[in-house]
Amino acid sequence: MMSRLIILGSLAAAPRYDWLSRPYNSQAALRARFAPPAGCRRVAAPPGSFGEWLGGLPLRPRGTAVRLHDGRLKNPQTVHAAVIDIDTGARDLQQCADAAIRLRAEYQFTRSFRSIHFHLTSGHDIWFGDWVAGQGFRVQGEDVVPAPRQAETPTHAALRRYLDVIFTYAGTLSLSRELRPVPLAQAQPGDVFVQGGSPGHAVTVLDVAEHPGTHARYALLAQSYMPAQDLHVLRNTAEPQLGAWFRLAAPNGVFDTPEWEFGADQLKRWQ
Repeated sequence: MMSRLIILGSLAAAPRYDWLSRPYNSQAALRARFAPPAGCRRVAAPPGSFGEWLGGLPLRPRGTAVRLHDGRLKNPQTVHAAVIDIDTGARDLQQCADAAIRLRAEYQFTRSFRSIHFHLTSGHDIWFGDWVAGQGFRVQGEDVVPAPRQAETPTHAALRRYLDVIFTYAGTLSLSRELRPVPLAQAQPGDVFVQGGSPGHAVTVLDVAEHPGTHARYALLAQSYMPAQDLHVLRNTAEPQLGAWFRLAAPNGVFDTPEWEFGADQLKRWQ
């Protein structure tokens, strides 16, 4: 839903979050709720970038519980600092890697629907532009073969249908192969901690802050999990004094999050 904001006396378009059914409110966004750790400054995200878009993600009211796709409460309720105001869907599809894919696809949809594409676990690269043009696919044993489908307009509703298909045939393994590794010290918003496997896990970096004196860096992180559940901002349960911020460090080669441990070499970036 589009709205208009007054910024420094001039009109500027609010960022687009096309799944919203109500007006966008920048005062209820990620960047407004989570100030950087004491003494730190946000690492600036270029205008129009994925990082800037992530910083404006709308949040549900404080105290909102995380719910599973079927409405049940997530167990535990102690690992989240906020719930992102985005739909999960009624099926057990939008799990961890899928949530990272969803955020990337939603951002790309605001730029050009033709830029949206994701790899299946088989390695096949499925483009949204082709999909809405009538070029579908079907899984045949271990292979993926072309299958015509009815062409449609590239609306947001079509994007959600496409993503549910991607969620069905992609996962942490395909995501870990699709993204390129980056050093932990160079983390930026939009990067993904991902461990491919069955099970595996994926957590998206939403924001990054740095201390100008020590150059220590911190990140806000978001995940879905299994079963599919509300996309939520993680709480730092190991260092509660940091709230939702996580120190971008990997003692003994491990980057610890409340429900998963990643290797220091498992931070990756969209191509």
